[in-house]
Amino acid sequence: MSTTENNTQEKETINNPEAACEPTIEQENNQQESLEQPDELAEANAKIAELNDKYLRQIAEFDNYRKRTMKEKAELIKNGGERVMEAILPILDDFERALANMSKDQNAKEILTGIELIYNKFVAVLKSNGLQKIETEGQNFDTDYHEAIAMVPAPAPELKGKVLDCVQTGYMLNDKVIRHAKVAVGE
Repeated sequence: MSTTENNTQEKETINNPEAACEPTIEQENNQQESLEQPDELAEANAKIAELNDKYLRQIAEFDNYRKRTMKEKAELIKNGGERVMEAILPILDDFERALANMSKDQNAKEILTGIELIYNKFVAVLKSNGLQKIETEGQNFDTDYHEAIAMVPAPAPELKGKVLDCVQTGYMLNDKVIRHAKVAVGE
């Protein structure tokens, strides 16, 4: 507004006091704009908060995905040879049976010694790759490690619920059971 307009407006308000109470068109426009601005500002702030929340959720979801895939990858690497180990277990059983039968024959002492060396080397390689034998002798029956194939009367009361005989050896690969021990349990 120019000074001439201001002077004219002041004279009008002095001569007409009611005119001073009435807002000018410019003042009405300013008031209307100021009323619209808080609504727009509130909408913009709400939109910012919504987008920020969405962004944080996406980051958290991606972080969880990354951790889960890393864990799955580590599990695959750790137990990647499980199929191979399962395929080798029957061969290991055959080795043990052959050693048990050869020890009964007096004529095969030198062959027995050679096969024992091969067997021990084979078992050492399997152990170095994470294979462990599940111990059953005198242990309490545990369904996490044992599979009961027979219930046998216990020769003594303290042997009830304990493993009396192991029919097939069980194995674990990196603390995961890959074959349960087949056992006879005292009742």
